[in-house]
Amino acid sequence: MKYSIPTEEYVTSGTVACQGCGAVLALRYALKALGPDTVLSVPACCWSVIDGPFPYSSTLVPLFHTAFETAAAAASGIRNGFAIRGNDHTTVMAWAGDGGTVDIGIQALSGAVERDEDIIYVCYDNEAYMNTGIQRSGSTPWGAWTTTTPVRHFKKEEKKDMVEIMVAHGIRYTATACVSHAEDFVKKMKKAKDIRGTKYIQVFASCPPGWKMQSDDSIKALRLGVQTGIVPLYEVENGVYKINYRPKEFKPVEEYLKLQGRFRHLKPEDVEHVTRWRDRRWKLLEAKVAMTRELYGADAAEG
Repeated sequence: MKYSIPTEEYVTSGTVACQGCGAVLALRYALKALGPDTVLSVPACCWSVIDGPFPYSSTLVPLFHTAFETAAAAASGIRNGFAIRGNDHTTVMAWAGDGGTVDIGIQALSGAVERDEDIIYVCYDNEAYMNTGIQRSGSTPWGAWTTTTPVRHFKKEEKKDMVEIMVAHGIRYTATACVSHAEDFVKKMKKAKDIRGTKYIQVFASCPPGWKMQSDDSIKALRLGVQTGIVPLYEVENGVYKINYRPKEFKPVEEYLKLQGRFRHLKPEDVEHVTRWRDRRWKLLEAKVAMTRELYGADAAEG
């Protein structure tokens, strides 16, 4: 039987988000998985603007707006406050963009993981500071145009691999996800809900204005990200790697890049650079899966 996504809605329609916003769909799916007994900690990001202005607030669960760098710290405080009151059932989730996660908020996140706070931290990754004007972040990919990495000086650094940084912390559970693959994302959110301790999920979420593409190409771009291998879907539980979806054959990365104006300036040799990066990353990921099978046994690696 095919897995079905819960029908309950905790993000209402009529938000002030841009058309085609992947971040809105991401939270919609996340809350479908977690349910109404959930509290959100949201720092400065697109979602603080989407949910903030009255009367356009769109979430049907409690949401705590906090400072840019403090999503994980605020979530930790909320969770411990609940514990003092004897509440061990409410799910506390920090919900932040990539800028507030991989750059400005990484210290609070690192501390929360080291303390093993019982929270879920989700980074909706649209690969730049989209709320403040499409500035590059540590999650912006190599080759991308942003307002601070214009075409002649496009970003020359690879994006931070936050899942691997979380693995280095010894986190209990961490995973990648993509809005275009909603069932996989919902399953991972449900799994994270049932695990005690810190959980980190990075969900790939499109931004049509920031990626310079049509709003109706939002899901297509995300799906191509997975089909080309640019966005691998995998999880790591207690150090054990598992690939959740492996394309039988990767589509050419050009199909993903050409859909987005932020990559329009790339030359053939630049596209080849991205292809080599993709191939190296997958070889490394597959090696880690094999290594965990050897260390922990095939049953553990296969989940």
